[in-house]
This record gives sequence, C-alpha cells and structure tokens, in this order.
Amino acid sequence: MRLPVRSPVMTVIVRDLRPGDRSDVEDFTRVRHLALPYILWTPQAVLHGLTRTPAEARSRSLVAEEDGEVIGTAQVSLAHDSPTPGQGLLNIYVHPDRTRRGAGELLVRTAEEHLAAHGATKLFAWVLDKGDNRAFAEKRGYRAGRSAHFLRLDLAHAALPPLRTCPPGVELRTAADFADDPRPLFRLDAETMSDEPGDVDVEFTDYEAWLREIWEHPLLDRELTTVVVAEGRPVAFSVAYTDSGTRYVTAMTGTARAFRGRGLAKLAKTDSLHRARAAGRTEALTGNDTGNAPMLAINTSLGYEICATEVRHVRELG
Repeated sequence: MRLPVRSPVMTVIVRDLRPGDRSDVEDFTRVRHLALPYILWTPQAVLHGLTRTPAEARSRSLVAEEDGEVIGTAQVSLAHDSPTPGQGLLNIYVHPDRTRRGAGELLVRTAEEHLAAHGATKLFAWVLDKGDNRAFAEKRGYRAGRSAHFLRLDLAHAALPPLRTCPPGVELRTAADFADDPRPLFRLDAETMSDEPGDVDVEFTDYEAWLREIWEHPLLDRELTTVVVAEGRPVAFSVAYTDSGTRYVTAMTGTARAFRGRGLAKLAKTDSLHRARAAGRTEALTGNDTGNAPMLAINTSLGYEICATEVRHVRELG
C-alpha cells in the first residue's frame, strides 16, 4: 500500500519493508535505533521478526519514505499468542529529526486499516512519555494506560554486587548447557511470561514456535544467559541479548512460582551481569513495568538508573 501525504515540498509514502533489500532493512534498523536507542536493533533481528512470526499474526513491517529517505517505521501484528482474540499491536517510530512531516499519521492510519481488516477491535501501542508523543496518540483516540521504564547501567564502571554462594541444592548454569534439549527452558519461560504484568496476556503453548521465535533469535546470547537449577530443573533465569558491539540487554528475568521469594532472580541477573562484563560488554539495558516493584527493586540494587519511560496507549475500534 502506498498512501501519499503531500507537503509543500516533499511527498511521504508508506510501503512494506523489503526484506530482500539489505539497505532497506538497514535503514529501518537505523531509524528504529535513533528513535528508541534503549533497545537492541540489528538487521538480523528485524529479518528474524519478518520471517519467523507465525502467519496468524498478520505481521507487517512498514516504512515511511520521503523522497527516497526512510524517515519512519512501524511494526504491526495481531497478538497471536494471547488467549484473547481481536487484539492488535502497533508501534510507530519516526526519525527524531524528521517529525511533523506526516509520516507518523500515515503509518498509524495504514497500521489501523490493516489490523481492522483482520479482525482487531482493540489496539495497543507503546508511546514515549514525552508531551508531543502523548499528544499525538491522544489526538488519534488512544488513551494512556500502564507504563514501563527503560533502565541503563554503566557496566564498565558499575560496582556490581559480589557473586553470592548458591544456596544448598542450587547451581548456576547457562542456556548454552541446554542446547541439546531446551524444553525445560521453554516450560520456565511459559510460566514466567504468563505472570508478567501487561495489558495483553501471553501464552506459550507451542514448543516448535517457541524454538523458531525465541530460542533461535539472533540476539539471544546463550553463554551470558544465566539459569538457576534446583531439584533437577531450571527454576529461574536471566535472559541476555547482545549485538556485535558492547551492548547487553536483559530481555527477561523470572522465577518459577514455587521458588519465588528466595532471591533467585537477583542471583541469576547478578551472575549474568558479571559474565557480560567479563565478555567485554560495557553498557547494560533493561526494561521494567512500573508496577513490577520486586523487579524494579532488584534493578535499582544492581545500579540501574531510569533513562526513559514509555506509556501503553489503547484504542477501541468501532
């Protein structure tokens, strides 16, 4: 779809990302990084999302282009892994130096039309907690909901807590140790994700889909992902994503319900951070729902500081 928005000088169009065009994927990644530098964006990860997302998600990656320059991006899909039908997800990011040219409006319109055509009646979008961003969303009928922080840690200079001695019957391993059979990690991930605070419930029930989308994700660093094992199975973990540079992101930290309250999540995350620093990573990033007080307390105790906040906005269609 190519919908033009005319300005006095330039013309903005929206089209689908071309996965076979390396420069197009790189432009998409670059704009995403400039607009939201608190998340790892790589061309490999973008392509992974394009090729590994199930067909029932009706996923699309869009770009807004102005006279040949990519100035905006959108990731659009149905919440296919939620037990609640009719939920759509759209996240719109525009180059910070190319705003107010109609790119955001055109991306939102295209995304909404696509999701509505595939049965979505409730749309969710993350919006940076800045005046212009929130005003843009509210003007288009989105209401503010829950919020989440981005946090950063200067890993090169941080005074990390010393590594604790594991409690009796507990050992630390890595995700790499489960390469031959990651199913125990799938079960732990499914349990912890179902308890994550959020507007959209998520269920991991398809092991093969989990392998394709999660276990084989190009940013997943199995050597830096710490797994706490007790009673012969994984009971807590801290999942690490890394790029080819010096950045390290905690994608998920969680504990099985029966083992919570024992400090195992902090044990896993502290160990993973020490591993990351030993591997030469110098910047650690993570995200934290503002209502998840236990995890926020762990991150604060490790030295993380809030660097930005996003607010989930919701719009009912019809």
